[in-house]
Amino acid sequence: MAYTSIVELIDNCTDVEELIDRIIANDANERGISCEASFEQMKVLWEAMLASVNNYDGSLKSNSGLSGGDAKKYEDFRRNGGGVVGDLLANLITNALKVSESNACMKRIVAAPTAGSCGVIPAVLITLYNHRKANLASFQPSLIKDENVSKDDYNFTLDDKIVRSLYLAAAVGEVIAYRASIAGAEGGCQAEIGAASSMAACAFAYLNAGNIKQIMHAGALSLKALLGLACDPVGGYVEVPCIKRNVTGAANAVTSAELALAGIESRIPFDEVIDAMGEIGRKMDISLRETSTGGLAMTPTGRQYLPKQD
Repeated sequence: MAYTSIVELIDNCTDVEELIDRIIANDANERGISCEASFEQMKVLWEAMLASVNNYDGSLKSNSGLSGGDAKKYEDFRRNGGGVVGDLLANLITNALKVSESNACMKRIVAAPTAGSCGVIPAVLITLYNHRKANLASFQPSLIKDENVSKDDYNFTLDDKIVRSLYLAAAVGEVIAYRASIAGAEGGCQAEIGAASSMAACAFAYLNAGNIKQIMHAGALSLKALLGLACDPVGGYVEVPCIKRNVTGAANAVTSAELALAGIESRIPFDEVIDAMGEIGRKMDISLRETSTGGLAMTPTGRQYLPKQD
């Protein structure tokens, strides 16, 4: 897609459907395929996200023994009348845990944008898909500008609209990767969970009828909230604290999008927030960038999970 800034991404677009059509067309052109083929490939990723939740096995444990079964534990807790949060947040928590635990247990996931942050976007989209399906009526988008696509008007299903939101999230993720990083080894966990949360916030705002301005404020607000987050995986495994941070990232995405949809704006433009994240990552000590030589990994309990030296 080759987007280097949010300003460039939204340049000359006043309608979000037009923006997404352009993202799809750019992706297809870059990869030498039709827009329809590009869309079908993105739909496969959406279906894989659904499968990672639907095929969750609460009996599995990771090889390290650090994770597995927490999503089932939380579901049982809710089923027995526990908790004070509403169903949407409860299911957001459950879905983020399911996908992240599936990753730790070596099951199939979508790295969006990374394996360590794989639970954020699916949790947000699948929760919305399941809980607000009736509110997401089909619509007639502007036509994808591609000579290989029929010029007849057509409606998108709910699944198709969510697939379109993934293009929006992907474009935002590309800008973050270009201007800063999406790798914990380069920028700390803010670059992984922060980027995923920002991407998810944009998708959520779009799916709730946000305009371009609101969508980009949602992305900025969510990334701002996680600036400075260290990457300190216990024992070097992408499990503790990574899995629970996926829950935090998903909740942060939804709350940030809600703020933006209410008209609350980020005082710092999105591109500048991304640049600040990149600067913070570069200044972050190497021990807090996925080396497991600082932070939680070096607590007395964390040290117990370090690989044994021969």
